[in-house]
Amino acid sequence: MTWYRTPSRRTFLGGAAAAAGTWLTANRTAVEARQAAAPVVTRTDLVYGRVEGSALLANLAYPDGPGPRPALISVHGGRWRAGNRTDASSIKVQQWAEYGFVAMSIDYRLVGGSPAPAAYLDLRCAIRWMHAHAADYGVDPERVYLIGQSAGGQMVSLAATLGDGAYPKVGGWDGARSDVRAVVSVAAAYDLPTLSWGNLWTPVSGDVEEARRIASPMNHVSATTKPILVVHSDDDKSVPVQQAVDFAGKLKAANIVHRFVHYTDKGHMGITDDVIREARAFIAEQEPKK
Repeated sequence: MTWYRTPSRRTFLGGAAAAAGTWLTANRTAVEARQAAAPVVTRTDLVYGRVEGSALLANLAYPDGPGPRPALISVHGGRWRAGNRTDASSIKVQQWAEYGFVAMSIDYRLVGGSPAPAAYLDLRCAIRWMHAHAADYGVDPERVYLIGQSAGGQMVSLAATLGDGAYPKVGGWDGARSDVRAVVSVAAAYDLPTLSWGNLWTPVSGDVEEARRIASPMNHVSATTKPILVVHSDDDKSVPVQQAVDFAGKLKAANIVHRFVHYTDKGHMGITDDVIREARAFIAEQEPKK
């Protein structure tokens, strides 16, 4: 299923989709009304893993009280060499906790000090941390979601398509699950060899071109790919929109549950109000039906 979005209108797939959207909106509103009364607990500088003696840090927020509730892990952009868990490419964890999520925004090792694939290994660690601590925070382990922007979008899309792959586990929680239910990918890179800054993904050894091919979500779409929301704009000067168009085409050909939200004039999008609205709607659609 694919929907497109322009600044002036949105095309839905018939009356059934509209009816489903109405039910989902009403259901989500009822759930959020119940959760609104719960105070939000925040934790900053939470250590979600340790690599070679260094701590991997995150910010976390969640509604106080029993679950089960969904979790959302946010992965910032910055071409794997910059950015952080509180910038415009990341969610605001307090906001998402108010929506009823256990919300986690992570830092990861940047390529200036820890070459690829260190950043992706750290994301894998964060997912395992969430599963390992699900009972502590009232997380439903079947409802772990990811959202990422730009380089972060590449990584969450790789998590949806490749998963662990042949990458080693680092940081801890090796025995925990590492699966997710669905991902939201914003202004992301899907094919590193054809991207102007794709050469920043350069391991210290081995076949560099093969490493970039493996790190490209475009190459791993299969029947096991998780549902994906793809958000991109035509005038993105950092990642050409054709990457999103081609990736959405592969998802459609493989019959993967997805939506392509296609803007014309939003530039290299961060986690904007538009993105938040689309992400919440998409996640609501992926929630288990009771």
